[in-house]
Amino acid sequence: MNDTIAAIATPLGEGAIGIVRVSGPGAVAIAEKLFVSRTGADWRKQGSHRLFYGVVVDPATGQPVDEVLLGVMYAPRTFTREDVVEFNCHGGIVPLRRTLELVLQHGARLAEPGEFTRRAFLNGRLDLAQAESILDIIRAKTEDGLAVAMSLLAGELSSRVRAFQDQLLGLVARVEASIDFPEEGIEEATREDMVKSVRAVMGELEELLRQARYGKVYREGLRTVIVGRPNVGKSSLLNSLLREKRAIVTEIPGTTRDIIEEMVNIRGIPIRLADTAGLRNTDDIVERIGVERSRDLVKMADLVLVVLDASTGLTPEDRSVLELVREQAGIVLVNKSDIGDGEALARQVGRLFPDKPVKVISVKTGEGLDQLEEAIEKMVLDGRAVTSQLPLVSHVRHKQALARCYEHLQEVLRALSAGENLDLAAIDLRAAWEALGEITGTTVAEDIVDRIFRDFCIGK
Repeated sequence: MNDTIAAIATPLGEGAIGIVRVSGPGAVAIAEKLFVSRTGADWRKQGSHRLFYGVVVDPATGQPVDEVLLGVMYAPRTFTREDVVEFNCHGGIVPLRRTLELVLQHGARLAEPGEFTRRAFLNGRLDLAQAESILDIIRAKTEDGLAVAMSLLAGELSSRVRAFQDQLLGLVARVEASIDFPEEGIEEATREDMVKSVRAVMGELEELLRQARYGKVYREGLRTVIVGRPNVGKSSLLNSLLREKRAIVTEIPGTTRDIIEEMVNIRGIPIRLADTAGLRNTDDIVERIGVERSRDLVKMADLVLVVLDASTGLTPEDRSVLELVREQAGIVLVNKSDIGDGEALARQVGRLFPDKPVKVISVKTGEGLDQLEEAIEKMVLDGRAVTSQLPLVSHVRHKQALARCYEHLQEVLRALSAGENLDLAAIDLRAAWEALGEITGTTVAEDIVDRIFRDFCIGK
């Protein structure tokens, strides 16, 4: 990391401000070549973490490129722990690209995706879990999702993982002491204490793993599919939950022929909501393709909203739809209660499918929609608040590492219970410690680091 990197750190397009970020040992020298102060002050002697007003000038022609504010931050008190300068330009494509071109011509190279954050990780500014949280913050769809990402950035999960690692290292030390000094007669006590300590760690790991599904929902969104036969109000429900007219609504059956997907915030939970083609037998080849895609999407859904029509009662097509989702998490919605006996149909469905919550609604009048949102929240969170003291595990990679740690600790307990040599327990204890280290990055392989940062945007 002896070179200097640069990139545009703001979205391309027209805006008030655009930033060209430069990090590395040559950052200040590049600014010296390109920046001319408008105040006449020598900005190089003014210290760190200051803004200076001036212009970017092309040294080859002496022509000004843009009027800017230059931000100067000296290592190690920066995001990357390197010298950093930022050219705060006008937010247009031409001034930003021209400024970046000059920076690259005078000693920097274009940063790779996520390279600024990667340098923060490699220089010890962040651990790997904290670095991953930055992308979660950028992509957060709800305030609760942002809160989960911020807790990860604050190091709540990392602190818990490091505490586990310390406990495991303490156990390894005791095992090795018992092996190295057998004449002290401490093996029996070591075994008893180890069983107790290992079980305590496993208990906390179990709770983290149980909570992992909640973190995944906040990070990725709950895959929710609206299904039903044609003209029961699926597209109207989508529009109502989105609070905008996203899907076309008509009285003509088969209007929705393709999948319409949108992200909606329901009580802080990001919901990836999909409206599907009405499920029915049809001779229309385009509609038939849409129906098949709907069936495939249902199979992959985390939650299915089955919409029925109170004005027509339960039809054979409705029964087929309900049978299709019998084994999946779902809520049955009896729509059009303003023109039909919704309560009677709800009771009938409740008898046939007792494991599915049934809600009577009217998308037209808004009746029951609050209860629907409450039911979704209850099904997703089981009453758990996002502000729980336990950190939420939101990444599959973290969950897998915790699961591997747990499996190794199971082997430790098995070896201890079977009276096997303590050397075997020590091997699994170290393997458990290494699995935890993959979360924070202390034991992670280079290819995993590469895969994590390649998802970042250039400039972050």
